Amino acid sequence: MKTQFVKFRITLYEKKLLKVKAKKAGLTLSEYCRRVTQDIEIVERLTEEQITLYKMLVQFHNNFKSIGNLFRKKDPSLTTKVNELADEIKKHLNNFNT
Repeated sequence: MKTQFVKFRITLYEKKLLKVKAKKAGLTLSEYCRRVTQDIEIVERLTEEQITLYKMLVQFHNNFKSIGNLFRKKDPSLTTKVNELADEIKKHLNNFNT
């Protein structure tokens, strides 16, 4: 149960910066400050645009893998190139998780 109150002075810029960071993390300003003081890792939430891009990359990855499988017997070099592209997309998808 939270019973204590902390008050300190900061500049307008610092306050706005804290609010922006808290909002990006999906936290209230108070909760953000509490987590920062406890060295708890704060993970930014993905924006709607980032989520849309992530879903698009997943679809591209799946499509390129499918295309590579279709050409496997006819043109192995094309299959290799398509699979390399799909693997590169997969690397970018993994960056969303870090």
